[in-house]
Amino acid sequence: MGEDAESPKINHTFLRDYVTEADVISTVEFNQTGDLLATGDKGGRVVIFQRETESKGDFEEVGDTGDSGEYNVYSTFQSHEPDFDYLKSLEIEEKINKIRWLPQQNAAHFLLSTNDKTIKLWKVSERDKRPEGYNLKDEEGRLKDISTITSLQVPVLKPTDLMVEVRPRRVFANGHTYHVNSISVNSDGETYLSADDLRINMWHLGITDRSFNIVDIKPANMEDLTEVITASEFHPHHCHLFVYSSSKGTLRLCDMRASALCDKHAKLYEEPEDPGSRSFFSEIISSVSDVKFSHSGRYMLTRDYLTAKVWDLHMDKGPVETYQVHEYLRSKLCSLYENDCIFDKFECVWNSSDSVIMTGAYNSFFRMFDRETGRGVTLEAWRESSKPRAVLRTRRVYTGGKRRRGDVGVDSLDFTKKILHMAWHPAENIIAIAATNNLYIFQDRVNPDAHTQ
Repeated sequence: MGEDAESPKINHTFLRDYVTEADVISTVEFNQTGDLLATGDKGGRVVIFQRETESKGDFEEVGDTGDSGEYNVYSTFQSHEPDFDYLKSLEIEEKINKIRWLPQQNAAHFLLSTNDKTIKLWKVSERDKRPEGYNLKDEEGRLKDISTITSLQVPVLKPTDLMVEVRPRRVFANGHTYHVNSISVNSDGETYLSADDLRINMWHLGITDRSFNIVDIKPANMEDLTEVITASEFHPHHCHLFVYSSSKGTLRLCDMRASALCDKHAKLYEEPEDPGSRSFFSEIISSVSDVKFSHSGRYMLTRDYLTAKVWDLHMDKGPVETYQVHEYLRSKLCSLYENDCIFDKFECVWNSSDSVIMTGAYNSFFRMFDRETGRGVTLEAWRESSKPRAVLRTRRVYTGGKRRRGDVGVDSLDFTKKILHMAWHPAENIIAIAATNNLYIFQDRVNPDAHTQ
């Protein structure tokens, strides 16, 4: 009998595109050297990737220069589990909101991970030896009968297969009433801050049972609440300075030398609003979703719904640079409000020299802007570009005028494919892009022959 014509056929395209909510990546972060890359997902898992160093011969074969290598899975562990707040009858999701690496002090690595309520400090270490020859235990770890021990021996370390151990070292709980949106490690290497919608706390890495509240914007009457904290970060060089952004589009720079409780800011950064352009959506799209200090510490990069802005710490009257990320969506704000996309929180990052900024968009697009020329480029993170040696292709959203081949119309954009989370290598042109459950790592490979032409 022949093949059954009625037998079900597997839709491989559906299986490839099917994404479970727990697998969606929610944060991406390089460590200080860029050799490790950590991702967190909505299922509470943390996956650490390690850079494999290529040999010199590999570079000669492909015509590359400089240090390179692929990122392979180094370790995976469950950071947070679903929890329940019995006092408020609320479920606490296991989703990893942020990951931050601590400066490396020894052979081990340490990182902080947080969900909505609880922050954890993890130690990541390697073990390639194991002790043998105990006096009181046998090879299987069971205690020996003392009467059978006739001589003493010195235990020795024997080589074994490399093992990566991840252990929780601290659990910082009960510090926040509202959902944690940011954590930032201080330049002193001993403290860090955590921010929720209304408060910012400072913790010592060695003390888990108490924190110091440094910002509290909760009004006496919650009906008087007009704004919330959206992001916060320590200055990269001055341990007494930190900044936090608000849903009103403002930035507040705080100096802990002036006051222990920083409810009164040292500087307020805001852009004057044009009364003529005000609409129902003005306050929503002006909310700052991310703020990052430049590596030099001189500038701040912020992202709101439609733009990315660069601010000079010395100039509080307005941003010194404004980049339109997807201005073509301004006419679509009504439909974006109805499908809740207008509340998406896009991140932004600097390159290692602070000369280029990067942020995400829809349709698996992300944008880069050169600060010197002001020019922007739209790139796409998709499966074809993830093949080895593949070149990222530039894309353009058609908004009018002459249409080019390959242009994407505004009405054809897929708003379910959004690039919210990304990271830039601290020293090289290597970027990590999170697209739903996929992690794309792209590298700028320099061809030495190009410089001789």
